[in-house]
Amino acid sequence: MSTTMRRTSLALAVMLTMMVVGARAAEPPGNVSQGAALFRTCAACHSLIPDRNMTGPSLAGIWGRKAGSLESFDRYSSALKASNIVWGDKTLDAWLKSPSQFIPNNHMPFAGISDARQRTNLIAFLKQASAGQMPAGGQGGMAPDFTDLKKAGADRQVRSIRICRDSYFVTTADGKIADFWEPNLRFKTDSSNTGPPSGKPVIMPAGMMGDRAFVIFAAPEEISAFIKPQC
Repeated sequence: MSTTMRRTSLALAVMLTMMVVGARAAEPPGNVSQGAALFRTCAACHSLIPDRNMTGPSLAGIWGRKAGSLESFDRYSSALKASNIVWGDKTLDAWLKSPSQFIPNNHMPFAGISDARQRTNLIAFLKQASAGQMPAGGQGGMAPDFTDLKKAGADRQVRSIRICRDSYFVTTADGKIADFWEPNLRFKTDSSNTGPPSGKPVIMPAGMMGDRAFVIFAAPEEISAFIKPQC
């Protein structure tokens, strides 16, 4: 091979290398809109509203926050609190890929996202949302629907609950009485600012057959005091 051909081959090799490197550098850091669509799955357990905690902690302001440090959330695993991790591009990528491998014995019931591009898109969205910048169209169905139980209608406001053997009888403010088989009526509490007023529980339907419901109280100590045994 002549000197000229060698030089030409070397020049082509250098140009190709530069083109590949340039193409990689030109790749966008993440598609925020696609990341927003992915977050709709996350929204079942996490909100983007400051201190609005759900199954998991609020993700508002997560960027640059130490893992396990949100003061309003009390259910962090010991493993997460002891990790000394600060959330950013690299740590979120490793966490989203496999929470159990990144921080063993954490409480996150999520297998992970194997697709690297999907992780990049979701991280791009979280970075923007963490700074209070939402993509065009707002949260677009990503925010959970928090019903203000203080504004519940008369058909939801519980006036009394009595139990007779294996049956509950719930009287609401509209004067109607609904009966439930004992295992089909659940009791919950909601002490948030959208929870029911103290001493005024609210009943909400559950299931598809209309035979199940749950009653929400403002505090745990109200439950046993409210239910009266009477046949």
